[in-house]
Amino acid sequence: MAALWESAIAKFNDRSARVGVLGLGYAGLPLTCCFAETGFETYGFDVDRAKVDQLRAGRSYIGHIPAQRIARLVASGRLQPTPDFRALRECDAAVICVPTPLGEGRTPDLTYVINTARAVAEHLHRGQLVVLESTTYPGTTDEVLLPMFEASGLKVGQDYFLAFSPEREDPANADFSTRTIPKVVGGITSNCGRVAAAAYAALVERVVPVSSARAAESAKLLENIYRCVNIAMINELKLLFERMGIDVWEVIQASATKPFGFTPFFPGPGLGGHCIPVDPFYLTWKAKQYDFNTRFIELAGEINSAMPLHVVDRLTEGLNLMGKALNGAEVLLIGAAYKKNVEDVRESPAIRIIQLLHERLARVSYYDPYVPRLETRHLEKPLLSVRLTPEAVSASDAVIVVTDHSNIDYAMILEHARLVVDTRNATAPYRRPSHKVIMA
Repeated sequence: MAALWESAIAKFNDRSARVGVLGLGYAGLPLTCCFAETGFETYGFDVDRAKVDQLRAGRSYIGHIPAQRIARLVASGRLQPTPDFRALRECDAAVICVPTPLGEGRTPDLTYVINTARAVAEHLHRGQLVVLESTTYPGTTDEVLLPMFEASGLKVGQDYFLAFSPEREDPANADFSTRTIPKVVGGITSNCGRVAAAAYAALVERVVPVSSARAAESAKLLENIYRCVNIAMINELKLLFERMGIDVWEVIQASATKPFGFTPFFPGPGLGGHCIPVDPFYLTWKAKQYDFNTRFIELAGEINSAMPLHVVDRLTEGLNLMGKALNGAEVLLIGAAYKKNVEDVRESPAIRIIQLLHERLARVSYYDPYVPRLETRHLEKPLLSVRLTPEAVSASDAVIVVTDHSNIDYAMILEHARLVVDTRNATAPYRRPSHKVIMA
């Protein structure tokens, strides 16, 4: 008779397993679609009934996931969106993809993970695989989730299987998808790792097994810290090169011609998105339990967090040269999303820049083709995207390019703007000496 872990693997191999994905955001929804498209009967769980209703109606609320894809999967019955967690009883796998924000003082906020894990624990049964995909500090899977599940009396690695596999989604990246990005998997036990690896092997082109859940949790943090620290370094060099009269973008382009030992990173107005501005501080918090100070992470956070203020300072300098004060100035922001060609505004530097401009009594408007309405806890009232027209540009005292969306008419902006503050070098192909452009 086959061991339970072998039977679990067999279900994933022949696609007879039922899969539940908990959290249908930027990481969970693409994963849910992939499981369903691979032939698994897939439940998509979310506490947001509005999201569930949209999916059931065949609509998508994430720009790079077409509504047709959702509608096809729902109509086939392979994708079943639901707010009812009792359906977990039917699932052979439960994959947790919920947010892990920062709390006060940059401390980890595991509220969503804990609440979701409790729902899973309530319906945990023999043979079930549970995978945490939410980015977190090393030890979360075995220190937080494992005790909840052990209280059921089931034995990990024998009766059920627990693992960590970090999400690696990059929205709107045309070169990589959920299927083509290698999947790192680490189990609490070796059997857990084998079952989790089998589940993802049915889905993605390459699975990368590691020795433990902690190793998998750490791998995700290293990926994000690597980017955070290198972006901070290039932002600091930008500040220095500005004083020295050197074009940092030219320097990066020249350095990138070296075919080995150099990876280009690019400066900007600050970090955004859920991962890079947030995740490194999960490790910073955990490191303190080991009497260790993560100095690189802290310094990188300070540098990157200061970039929105630098943008506003550069704007102020430019306006002063025109004999104009920031107080009362009409400022038009291009882009509200945290990165190009997406609608995601989480931790976007645009929000902080708007705050700073409001504090300095500037009159602020924005244009973003992906974000028609900007409403966050950081803003006193919602803002609506304006139409990007020559009249709107010429009526502004200054335009700040915050997000370098591909479908922006930068030539038109340069032609009609009194002053452009470019944080992304987006105007480079169209700039002429007659244009008033400040890099920031």
